[in-house]
Amino acid sequence: MLWESLGSALIGLAVAYAGTRWLPERLPARPLVLVTGALAALFGGLLTYTVMGDGHPLATLLGALVVGVALLSLLIRPSGRRVRRSAAA
Repeated sequence: MLWESLGSALIGLAVAYAGTRWLPERLPARPLVLVTGALAALFGGLLTYTVMGDGHPLATLLGALVVGVALLSLLIRPSGRRVRRSAAA
C-alpha cells in the first residue's frame, strides 16, 4: 500500500503539472493545482484500493489517475470567449 500511495501522489503531481503547462490561463494558482492533484489522486487510489482490495496495484493507480483528472477538471475556468444569446431567441 505504501508504494501505491507514493505512486498515486506522483501521478497526481504529474497530471497537475501537465495541466498547469497545458492550460495555465484557465487554472488557478499553480500551488493550489499541484496540491489538489496530489490529494485527489491519493483519494482516488485509496478509494480504488478499498473497493478492489490488495493485489491490484495497476487498478489502484488507474483509479488514482481517473479521480485526479476528474477533480482537476473541476478547477478549469471557462475561456474568455462567451457567446451571448439574444432575448428574442
